[in-house]
Amino acid sequence: MVGYDPRAQGVPLSAQDAALAGSAAGMVTRALISPLDVIKIRFQLQIESLSSARPGGKYWGLFQAARCIHAEEGLAAFWKGHVPAQLLSICYGAVQFATFECLTKVVHEMTSFDSQTSGVHFLCGGLAACSATVVCQPLDTLRTRFAAQGEPKLYRNLTHGVRTMWRSEGALTFYRGLSPTLVAVFPYAGLQFFFYNVFKKMLVPPPSAEKSGENLRSLVCGSGAGMISKSITYPFDLLKKRLQVGGFEEARVHFGQVRHYQGLVDCIAQITKEEGMRGFFKGLSPSLIKAALSTGFTFFSYELFLKMLQDLKDAQTGNDGFTKRLLGR
Repeated sequence: MVGYDPRAQGVPLSAQDAALAGSAAGMVTRALISPLDVIKIRFQLQIESLSSARPGGKYWGLFQAARCIHAEEGLAAFWKGHVPAQLLSICYGAVQFATFECLTKVVHEMTSFDSQTSGVHFLCGGLAACSATVVCQPLDTLRTRFAAQGEPKLYRNLTHGVRTMWRSEGALTFYRGLSPTLVAVFPYAGLQFFFYNVFKKMLVPPPSAEKSGENLRSLVCGSGAGMISKSITYPFDLLKKRLQVGGFEEARVHFGQVRHYQGLVDCIAQITKEEGMRGFFKGLSPSLIKAALSTGFTFFSYELFLKMLQDLKDAQTGNDGFTKRLLGR
Protein backbone atom coordinates (compact mmCIF):
# COMPACT_ATOMS: atom_id res chain seq x y z
CA MET A 1 0.00 0.00 0.00
CA VAL A 2 1.26 3.49 -0.87
CA GLY A 3 2.03 5.62 2.19
CA TYR A 4 3.19 4.76 5.68
CA ASP A 5 1.08 1.97 7.13
CA PRO A 6 1.71 0.98 10.78
CA ARG A 7 -0.19 -2.27 10.16
CA ALA A 8 2.15 -3.41 7.40
CA GLN A 9 3.85 -6.75 7.88
CA GLY A 10 7.56 -7.43 7.52
CA VAL A 11 10.65 -5.29 7.94
CA PRO A 12 9.78 -1.54 7.69
CA LEU A 13 10.93 0.14 4.49
CA SER A 14 12.94 3.36 4.66
CA ALA A 15 12.71 6.62 2.75
CA GLN A 16 15.69 5.42 0.71
CA ASP A 17 13.69 2.35 -0.31
CA ALA A 18 10.79 4.57 -1.37
CA ALA A 19 13.18 6.78 -3.37
CA LEU A 20 14.66 3.74 -5.13
CA ALA A 21 11.24 2.32 -5.96
CA GLY A 22 10.00 5.73 -7.09
CA SER A 23 13.01 6.22 -9.38
CA ALA A 24 12.54 2.80 -10.95
CA ALA A 25 8.81 3.42 -11.44
CA GLY A 26 9.48 6.79 -13.07
CA MET A 27 12.08 5.35 -15.42
CA VAL A 28 9.85 2.50 -16.62
CA THR A 29 6.82 4.74 -17.05
CA ARG A 30 8.69 7.46 -18.96
CA ALA A 31 10.00 5.01 -21.56
CA LEU A 32 6.43 3.86 -22.26
CA ILE A 33 4.60 7.18 -22.46
CA SER A 34 7.19 9.41 -24.19
CA PRO A 35 5.44 9.44 -27.64
CA LEU A 36 2.18 10.66 -26.10
CA ASP A 37 4.07 13.31 -24.17
CA VAL A 38 5.69 14.68 -27.32
CA ILE A 39 2.31 14.83 -29.13
CA LYS A 40 0.66 16.50 -26.14
CA ILE A 41 3.36 19.18 -25.94
CA ARG A 42 3.06 19.92 -29.68
CA PHE A 43 -0.69 20.51 -29.27
CA GLN A 44 -0.23 22.66 -26.17
CA LEU A 45 2.20 25.00 -27.92
CA GLN A 46 0.10 25.37 -31.06
CA ILE A 47 -1.52 28.80 -31.65
CA GLU A 48 -4.95 28.83 -33.31
CA SER A 49 -6.89 32.08 -33.74
CA LEU A 50 -10.58 32.24 -32.85
CA SER A 51 -11.21 34.21 -36.04
CA SER A 52 -10.16 31.31 -38.27
CA ALA A 53 -12.93 29.54 -40.15
CA ARG A 54 -11.18 26.24 -39.51
CA PRO A 55 -8.36 25.20 -37.19
CA GLY A 56 -5.22 26.80 -38.53
CA GLY A 57 -2.72 24.75 -36.59
CA LYS A 58 -0.31 22.19 -37.95
CA TYR A 59 -1.89 19.40 -35.90
CA TRP A 60 -5.64 18.78 -35.52
CA GLY A 61 -5.99 15.18 -34.35
CA LEU A 62 -4.09 12.58 -32.36
CA PHE A 63 -3.47 10.17 -35.25
CA GLN A 64 -2.91 12.98 -37.76
CA ALA A 65 -0.28 14.50 -35.46
CA ALA A 66 1.42 11.13 -35.02
CA ARG A 67 1.53 10.54 -38.79
CA CYS A 68 2.79 14.07 -39.43
CA ILE A 69 5.59 13.88 -36.87
CA HIS A 70 6.63 10.45 -38.13
CA ALA A 71 6.65 11.55 -41.79
CA GLU A 72 8.57 14.79 -41.21
CA GLU A 73 10.92 13.89 -38.36
CA GLY A 74 11.09 10.10 -38.19
CA LEU A 75 10.30 7.58 -35.48
CA ALA A 76 12.99 8.95 -33.16
CA ALA A 77 11.03 12.23 -32.93
CA PHE A 78 8.61 10.58 -30.49
CA TRP A 79 11.47 10.30 -28.04
CA LYS A 80 12.83 13.83 -28.48
CA GLY A 81 14.02 15.10 -25.15
CA HIS A 82 14.01 11.56 -23.76
CA VAL A 83 17.31 11.97 -21.88
CA PRO A 84 16.19 15.01 -19.82
CA ALA A 85 12.73 13.43 -19.56
CA GLN A 86 14.21 10.24 -18.10
CA LEU A 87 16.37 12.22 -15.70
CA LEU A 88 13.25 14.18 -14.75
CA SER A 89 11.20 11.02 -14.14
CA ILE A 90 13.91 9.32 -12.09
CA CYS A 91 14.58 12.42 -9.98
CA TYR A 92 10.91 13.34 -9.62
CA GLY A 93 9.84 9.81 -8.67
CA ALA A 94 12.57 9.53 -6.04
CA VAL A 95 11.82 12.88 -4.39
CA GLN A 96 8.03 12.57 -4.60
CA PHE A 97 7.62 9.09 -3.17
CA ALA A 98 10.35 9.44 -0.54
CA THR A 99 8.79 12.70 0.65
CA PHE A 100 5.30 11.19 0.56
CA GLU A 101 6.31 8.21 2.68
CA CYS A 102 8.09 10.50 5.17
CA LEU A 103 5.12 12.87 5.42
CA THR A 104 2.58 10.08 5.99
CA LYS A 105 4.87 8.65 8.67
CA VAL A 106 5.07 12.07 10.36
CA VAL A 107 1.27 12.32 10.27
CA HIS A 108 0.98 8.93 11.98
CA GLU A 109 3.60 9.66 14.66
CA MET A 110 2.79 13.29 15.44
CA THR A 111 -0.98 13.57 14.95
CA SER A 112 -4.12 11.61 15.72
CA PHE A 113 -4.97 11.12 12.03
CA ASP A 114 -4.87 7.76 10.30
CA SER A 115 -2.04 7.91 7.75
CA GLN A 116 -4.02 5.73 5.33
CA THR A 117 -7.05 8.04 4.91
CA SER A 118 -7.72 9.68 1.55
CA GLY A 119 -7.57 13.21 3.03
CA VAL A 120 -4.09 12.64 4.44
CA HIS A 121 -2.97 11.22 1.10
CA PHE A 122 -4.27 14.31 -0.70
CA LEU A 123 -2.33 16.69 1.55
CA CYS A 124 0.88 14.65 1.67
CA GLY A 125 0.74 13.85 -2.04
CA GLY A 126 0.37 17.52 -2.94
CA LEU A 127 3.24 18.63 -0.70
CA ALA A 128 5.47 15.81 -1.94
CA ALA A 129 4.84 16.81 -5.55
CA CYS A 130 5.64 20.47 -4.81
CA SER A 131 8.97 19.42 -3.31
CA ALA A 132 9.77 17.27 -6.34
CA THR A 133 8.74 20.06 -8.72
CA VAL A 134 11.10 22.63 -7.21
CA VAL A 135 13.98 20.15 -7.37
CA CYS A 136 13.25 18.94 -10.91
CA GLN A 137 11.89 22.03 -12.71
CA PRO A 138 15.11 22.65 -14.74
CA LEU A 139 14.87 19.14 -16.18
CA ASP A 140 11.20 19.69 -17.00
CA THR A 141 12.01 22.88 -18.90
CA LEU A 142 14.73 21.09 -20.87
CA ARG A 143 12.38 18.19 -21.62
CA THR A 144 9.72 20.58 -22.94
CA ARG A 145 12.12 22.44 -25.22
CA PHE A 146 13.61 19.28 -26.68
CA ALA A 147 10.15 17.85 -27.35
CA ALA A 148 8.99 21.16 -28.87
CA GLN A 149 11.78 21.72 -31.37
CA GLY A 150 11.48 20.49 -34.93
CA GLU A 151 14.13 20.01 -37.62
CA PRO A 152 16.77 21.33 -37.85
CA LYS A 153 17.31 21.14 -34.12
CA LEU A 154 18.30 24.25 -32.19
CA TYR A 155 19.80 22.14 -29.39
CA ARG A 156 22.03 19.28 -30.55
CA ASN A 157 22.11 17.45 -27.24
CA LEU A 158 21.50 17.93 -23.52
CA THR A 159 24.86 19.57 -22.80
CA HIS A 160 24.49 21.95 -25.73
CA GLY A 161 20.97 22.83 -24.64
CA VAL A 162 22.02 23.64 -21.08
CA ARG A 163 24.97 25.79 -22.23
CA THR A 164 22.91 27.66 -24.82
CA MET A 165 20.08 28.44 -22.41
CA TRP A 166 22.48 29.48 -19.65
CA ARG A 167 24.49 31.84 -21.89
CA SER A 168 21.62 33.40 -23.84
CA GLU A 169 18.85 33.54 -21.23
CA GLY A 170 20.44 33.15 -17.80
CA ALA A 171 19.94 30.70 -14.96
CA LEU A 172 16.36 31.73 -14.20
CA THR A 173 15.20 30.46 -17.59
CA PHE A 174 15.39 26.91 -16.21
CA TYR A 175 12.55 27.84 -13.85
CA ARG A 176 10.21 29.28 -16.49
CA GLY A 177 6.65 28.23 -15.80
CA LEU A 178 7.31 27.38 -12.14
CA SER A 179 4.41 29.50 -10.84
CA PRO A 180 1.59 27.73 -12.74
CA THR A 181 3.36 24.43 -12.15
CA LEU A 182 3.29 24.82 -8.38
CA VAL A 183 -0.29 26.10 -8.49
CA ALA A 184 -1.32 23.04 -10.49
CA VAL A 185 0.90 20.31 -9.09
CA PHE A 186 -0.46 20.41 -5.55
CA PRO A 187 -4.08 19.63 -6.46
CA TYR A 188 -3.02 17.39 -9.37
CA ALA A 189 -0.74 15.14 -7.35
CA GLY A 190 -2.94 15.43 -4.27
CA LEU A 191 -5.96 14.26 -6.28
CA GLN A 192 -3.90 11.43 -7.78
CA PHE A 193 -3.05 10.05 -4.35
CA PHE A 194 -6.56 10.82 -3.07
CA PHE A 195 -8.42 8.97 -5.82
CA TYR A 196 -5.87 6.15 -5.89
CA ASN A 197 -6.54 5.60 -2.19
CA VAL A 198 -10.31 5.80 -2.73
CA PHE A 199 -10.31 3.38 -5.66
CA LYS A 200 -8.01 0.91 -3.89
CA LYS A 201 -10.40 0.80 -0.94
CA MET A 202 -13.42 0.47 -3.22
CA LEU A 203 -11.84 -2.45 -5.06
CA VAL A 204 -10.60 -4.36 -2.03
CA PRO A 205 -10.93 -8.07 -2.88
CA PRO A 206 -12.70 -10.43 -0.45
CA PRO A 207 -10.47 -12.09 2.16
CA SER A 208 -10.84 -15.46 0.43
CA ALA A 209 -9.58 -14.11 -2.92
CA GLU A 210 -6.03 -14.72 -4.07
CA LYS A 211 -3.56 -11.84 -4.27
CA SER A 212 -2.73 -12.51 -7.91
CA GLY A 213 -4.84 -9.56 -9.07
CA GLU A 214 -3.20 -6.99 -6.79
CA ASN A 215 -0.93 -5.57 -9.50
CA LEU A 216 -3.81 -5.24 -11.95
CA ARG A 217 -5.84 -3.43 -9.28
CA SER A 218 -3.00 -0.93 -8.80
CA LEU A 219 -2.86 -0.32 -12.55
CA VAL A 220 -6.62 0.24 -12.88
CA CYS A 221 -6.84 2.47 -9.78
CA GLY A 222 -3.84 4.52 -10.87
CA SER A 223 -5.25 5.01 -14.38
CA GLY A 224 -8.59 6.23 -13.07
CA ALA A 225 -6.92 8.56 -10.59
CA GLY A 226 -4.67 9.98 -13.31
CA MET A 227 -7.49 10.77 -15.74
CA ILE A 228 -9.65 12.52 -13.14
CA SER A 229 -6.75 14.55 -11.78
CA LYS A 230 -5.53 15.60 -15.23
CA SER A 231 -9.01 16.69 -16.36
CA ILE A 232 -9.38 18.98 -13.36
CA THR A 233 -5.95 20.64 -13.52
CA TYR A 234 -5.12 20.52 -17.25
CA PRO A 235 -5.14 24.31 -18.03
CA PHE A 236 -2.24 24.87 -15.63
CA ASP A 237 -0.16 22.29 -17.46
CA LEU A 238 -0.78 24.09 -20.76
CA LEU A 239 0.19 27.45 -19.24
CA LYS A 240 3.41 25.95 -17.91
CA LYS A 241 4.37 24.61 -21.34
CA ARG A 242 3.65 27.94 -23.06
CA LEU A 243 5.86 29.80 -20.57
CA GLN A 244 8.67 27.23 -20.73
CA VAL A 245 9.30 27.85 -24.43
CA GLY A 246 9.57 31.62 -24.04
CA GLY A 247 12.72 32.82 -25.82
CA PHE A 248 12.63 29.62 -27.91
CA GLU A 249 10.52 31.02 -30.77
CA GLU A 250 13.22 30.46 -33.42
CA ALA A 251 12.85 26.69 -33.17
CA ARG A 252 9.06 26.85 -33.50
CA VAL A 253 8.45 29.23 -36.42
CA HIS A 254 7.78 26.49 -38.98
CA PHE A 255 5.11 24.94 -36.72
CA GLY A 256 2.90 28.02 -37.19
CA GLN A 257 2.28 31.15 -35.14
CA VAL A 258 4.41 31.87 -32.07
CA ARG A 259 3.77 34.16 -29.13
CA HIS A 260 5.87 35.83 -26.47
CA TYR A 261 4.35 36.07 -22.99
CA GLN A 262 5.45 38.53 -20.30
CA GLY A 263 4.32 36.23 -17.49
CA LEU A 264 1.51 34.04 -16.21
CA VAL A 265 -1.19 36.73 -16.25
CA ASP A 266 -0.23 37.89 -19.75
CA CYS A 267 -0.23 34.29 -20.96
CA ILE A 268 -3.76 33.72 -19.63
CA ALA A 269 -4.97 37.00 -21.16
CA GLN A 270 -3.52 36.30 -24.62
CA ILE A 271 -4.86 32.74 -24.77
CA THR A 272 -8.32 33.90 -23.67
CA LYS A 273 -8.38 36.71 -26.25
CA GLU A 274 -6.98 34.79 -29.22
CA GLU A 275 -8.00 31.18 -28.63
CA GLY A 276 -10.91 31.29 -26.20
CA MET A 277 -11.60 28.82 -23.41
CA ARG A 278 -10.91 25.86 -25.68
CA GLY A 279 -7.35 27.15 -25.95
CA PHE A 280 -6.72 26.07 -22.37
CA PHE A 281 -7.60 22.46 -23.23
CA LYS A 282 -5.49 21.90 -26.35
CA GLY A 283 -3.92 18.46 -26.34
CA LEU A 284 -6.36 17.16 -23.73
CA SER A 285 -7.05 13.88 -25.58
CA PRO A 286 -3.43 12.66 -25.76
CA SER A 287 -2.89 14.09 -22.30
CA LEU A 288 -5.71 11.99 -20.81
CA ILE A 289 -4.40 8.86 -22.49
CA LYS A 290 -0.95 9.70 -21.24
CA ALA A 291 -2.25 10.42 -17.72
CA ALA A 292 -4.08 7.09 -17.57
CA LEU A 293 -1.00 5.16 -18.68
CA SER A 294 1.50 7.27 -16.77
CA THR A 295 -0.26 7.31 -13.39
CA GLY A 296 -1.39 3.71 -13.76
CA PHE A 297 2.08 2.40 -14.55
CA THR A 298 3.70 4.67 -11.94
CA PHE A 299 1.62 3.31 -9.05
CA PHE A 300 1.77 -0.21 -10.49
CA SER A 301 5.57 -0.11 -10.82
CA TYR A 302 6.07 1.64 -7.49
CA GLU A 303 4.10 -0.94 -5.54
CA LEU A 304 5.76 -3.74 -7.50
CA PHE A 305 9.27 -2.49 -6.73
CA LEU A 306 8.34 -1.82 -3.09
CA LYS A 307 7.10 -5.40 -2.80
CA MET A 308 10.37 -6.67 -4.28
CA LEU A 309 12.38 -4.61 -1.79
CA GLN A 310 10.13 -5.80 1.05
CA ASP A 311 10.61 -9.45 0.08
CA LEU A 312 14.36 -8.94 -0.19
CA LYS A 313 14.57 -7.37 3.28
CA ASP A 314 12.35 -10.05 4.79
CA ALA A 315 14.53 -12.74 3.25
CA GLN A 316 17.66 -11.13 4.69
CA THR A 317 16.20 -11.09 8.21
CA GLY A 318 14.43 -14.44 8.04
CA ASN A 319 11.15 -15.22 6.34
CA ASP A 320 9.40 -15.74 9.64
CA GLY A 321 10.66 -12.49 11.17
CA PHE A 322 12.81 -14.41 13.70
CA THR A 323 15.66 -11.89 13.63
CA LYS A 324 13.23 -9.03 14.03
CA ARG A 325 11.60 -10.59 17.08
CA LEU A 326 14.97 -11.57 18.51
CA LEU A 327 16.03 -7.93 18.46
CA GLY A 328 12.83 -6.95 20.22
CA ARG A 329 11.46 -4.85 17.34
